Amino acid sequence: MSDRPDQDRLKALEKRIEHAKQGQEPKPHMEEHYSLAHLAWRMVIELVAGLVIGCAMGYGLDALLGTGPVLMVVFLLLGFIAGVKTMIRSANEIQHKAMDGVRATGTLEG
Repeated sequence: MSDRPDQDRLKALEKRIEHAKQGQEPKPHMEEHYSLAHLAWRMVIELVAGLVIGCAMGYGLDALLGTGPVLMVVFLLLGFIAGVKTMIRSANEIQHKAMDGVRATGTLEG
């Protein structure tokens, strides 16, 4: 007789699991917030990476050629420009994804 309550509980659990799979609930607001924070950090990292790479290349060339901080400043500026261009490209990518979601669902959350 003890097998019957276990089977009933198992069937009830299976029904709950199936119901949860069918009725996917929308993401909570906090998950969306973390997603936006992730995108912001991505853009910051792209900018900093451009600056660091440009500075390192300039410093290395300055040390190799003995030209002083001239090439470091030039490559630092080039790295900044490259980082900003990459940030703009990322922002456009995010905007296109958002607009595709708006077109597909009719809401901004898509």
